[in-house]
Amino acid sequence: MTSNAKEIYKGKIKSIDGALRTIKSNDFIIAAMAGSEPIPLLEELHRIRDYGVRGCELSNCLPMKDYEFIKNPEYADTIFTAGWFYSPVMRKAHSTGNVSFAPQHLHNSFTKRLYARDDRRLVLLCTCASMDKHGYLSLSLGTTYERQAIEEGAYVIAVVNPNLPRTFGDTLVHISEIDIVVESSYELPTLPEVPINEKDRIIGNYIAEMVEDGSTIQLGIGGIPNAVAEALKIKKHLGIHTEMFTDGMVDLIQWGAVDNSHKTIYRGQTVATFALGSQRLYDFIDDNPSVVFRYGKWTNNPYIIGQNHKMVSINTSLEVDLFGQCASESIGPMQFSGTGGQTDTAVGAQNSPEGKSFIALYSTTTVKNEAGGRSTISKIVPMLKQGAAVSLSRNDVDYVVTEHGIVRLRGRSIKERVERLISIAHPDFRDELKFQAKQHGIW
Repeated sequence: MTSNAKEIYKGKIKSIDGALRTIKSNDFIIAAMAGSEPIPLLEELHRIRDYGVRGCELSNCLPMKDYEFIKNPEYADTIFTAGWFYSPVMRKAHSTGNVSFAPQHLHNSFTKRLYARDDRRLVLLCTCASMDKHGYLSLSLGTTYERQAIEEGAYVIAVVNPNLPRTFGDTLVHISEIDIVVESSYELPTLPEVPINEKDRIIGNYIAEMVEDGSTIQLGIGGIPNAVAEALKIKKHLGIHTEMFTDGMVDLIQWGAVDNSHKTIYRGQTVATFALGSQRLYDFIDDNPSVVFRYGKWTNNPYIIGQNHKMVSINTSLEVDLFGQCASESIGPMQFSGTGGQTDTAVGAQNSPEGKSFIALYSTTTVKNEAGGRSTISKIVPMLKQGAAVSLSRNDVDYVVTEHGIVRLRGRSIKERVERLISIAHPDFRDELKFQAKQHGIW
């Protein structure tokens, strides 16, 4: 490490309190997403109210902890939070009135014109792995929008944590690009392992049967994606171009199913925009040049995704109607998660030569009824619940999968879609779905 870089670094170190005192009224604050969140800063961020700060807005995605500024309406006049992917923390805090949802596709999640309102100053709160001898730090677990914010001139407050893995790609940041360094060695947030049930395995096998050797895949998290990964372990020469790098992908690489040898973009390397999972995942990506993190605007650009030969996109949904519309982020008007990269990857995969896009869901779920008990309902419905957000339009849906089968909707008429979707609904609801389809003139 050059002595100049060392001195620059030392000169930028502040305490958490010192860093927070640089935030001004009406700043637009961008918090790094998911595992990249600067947890020590966010745990104390509400204190800026004591310094007289008012009128800030904060943009986040997948917050990992129950932060005071999010859950406590007392701080609404200081920090209003607009999240573009809800976690349980955001869902719980939504009713307080100081949290709202910001609809957008991941590949457009950051552009200066979205945030440069009323000439507000941009402030990025992020995390970095330790600086190397050349004066470079790594954004580590992701660069979905963090690197872009730096390049757009944001005031950068970085928590430097030696526990963070050092990663490659668009994650590199020179110390000269950082305004304040806060040092902290907190434990990284991890996700619990989601067990795979029998429905997951059935759905995973349906999808795996459709994935050819040499395909490039995108997966998410949860029981169904985990089951897909397990079912894909017998495949050969798979590649990965994904939004989120997960434990299931580590498994596929270590099983030998993924070698990235047939990819058309970044051959020989796994491409993602962020990572979140277990400590095993973080250890795998640490100093690993075979995993490359790129801007979200690039990894999730449907045009870029479509350049991968035999691209396969696998996403889940909360509800699918008989037109093929997918409500993947809300239950009626209640925001549950976010659009994220579902449309990006689904459209991108269908633009790919021999590409395929899958929407997977259980055929039923249980909900609380008016009597206070539990009732089973179909997740394939005549029409989406009133107020539901359409995450993937009927124009963009390809394959839909439940534990009762897999059907292709792309290019099919509404009549054919109704017939096919009813065929993979739970048998207990098929007659009612047929009746409702005729009753409402759907076909």
